[in-house]
Order: sequence, then C-alpha cells, then structure tokens
Amino acid sequence: MKIVLQRVRKAQVRVREKITGEIEKGLCLLVGIEKGDTEKDALYLAEKISGLRIFPDSEGKMNLSLRETGGEILAVSQFTLAGSVRKGRRPSFDRAERPDKAEKLFNYFVNKLRERSIKTETGIFGAVMDVYLVNDGPVTFIISS
Repeated sequence: MKIVLQRVRKAQVRVREKITGEIEKGLCLLVGIEKGDTEKDALYLAEKISGLRIFPDSEGKMNLSLRETGGEILAVSQFTLAGSVRKGRRPSFDRAERPDKAEKLFNYFVNKLRERSIKTETGIFGAVMDVYLVNDGPVTFIISS
C-alpha cells in the first residue's frame, strides 16, 4: 500500500457535485493499493498514521499526533498511486490491485482508522472524484507498507 498523506485545515471530496466526505483539521489520505497488499499492510498503516506526530505543539514543533489533536481523516482511494511511468509515455497500472480486492482492503483500512476513534470520511470507491483541500504547512508525506 502506498499513501500520500497531507496535513489539512479542511478537505472534502465530491462525486457529481455531491459532497460524499468532508473534514475539518486533520489528514487527507490518497490511498493506493497494489497487488500483494494484505490486511497486515493496512493495519500497519492505520497504526502508523494514527500515531504519527506531525501536528504542531504550543511551540510550533511537530510533536502531536492526530489522536492528540482530535483531528479527522478524509481517505480517498487512488489507484494511480500504483502506476508506473518508467517506460514510454503512458502509465502502466500492472501493479494496481483488482478493484474488488482493492475495495475490500480499502474498507478494512478505513475501519481500522475508525476503530481508533478517528472520524474518517471517504469518497466513493472507483468513482471519478473532485478532491478539495487546504494544505496546512504545507506538510506532505509519502508512506508505504
């Protein structure tokens, strides 16, 4: 699994002009699932992200986690993260997991975040989505299992 994590002041995802997920302060996660990814990968990333100390303390130092700040998560499935542009000019998605397996693992990941008492919103798996966010910092990390 590969995740682009962005610290945000707010974020929302829309499908056909309808808001399907919206958060205030927290994290926007673009989640890519590759062939061979397992529930173990999803659990590792849920634990890692929920405890990652990337929010500022009273002195402005990245020292607080999402749980400590009461932040929220907007998780958006993003199969293009499994793409490769090494050869030619057209991306290859050979490493992307099949949609049925990827959706199951994405939902498992989201449930593991929710089990940690983190408000977690999502888009609609497989839909064409518009993602709006206000990046805070900007702070952006790429995390993989």
